[in-house]
Amino acid sequence: MRSPVPSPIDRLAEEHQAIVDLNQILEQEQAHLIQADIDGLNSLVDEKNRIVARMTALTNARHQSLAAAGYAASDAGMQSWLDHKGDHSDHWKTLLSLAKSAKEINRTNGLLINKHMTRNQQALNVLQGTAPSSNFYGPNGQATSQASTRRLVVG
Repeated sequence: MRSPVPSPIDRLAEEHQAIVDLNQILEQEQAHLIQADIDGLNSLVDEKNRIVARMTALTNARHQSLAAAGYAASDAGMQSWLDHKGDHSDHWKTLLSLAKSAKEINRTNGLLINKHMTRNQQALNVLQGTAPSSNFYGPNGQATSQASTRRLVVG
């Protein structure tokens, strides 16, 4: 005897909690990025990975249930399944809204990371003597370009 196919909404509450947890950790990550707190960022890595792995497993299970029920294994398939069942659950809409929020926080965090990387690269360029030349004004008021030829050894 075959076991019954789980419903796509069976674990929706778990998915909802996972996305809430992800949003919280992304907000913590953002606070650490703003403060340039590397130790704080490092403390979040394992928890963030655990949450993302959990979300992936839950999403895959929902997609399998949708496919078994004859629907597309996607968010659109989930919405079609809900429409067909007459279930206008706010739980799904809330989950989608939280996912959109997580995506935006993650995008902002990426911008913050890029800003830090750019600043670090500029500092390295200065230390290595490869910073772009600067324009200076000479005693006669004319702009002069002086390339830095001095190299620093850091060790």
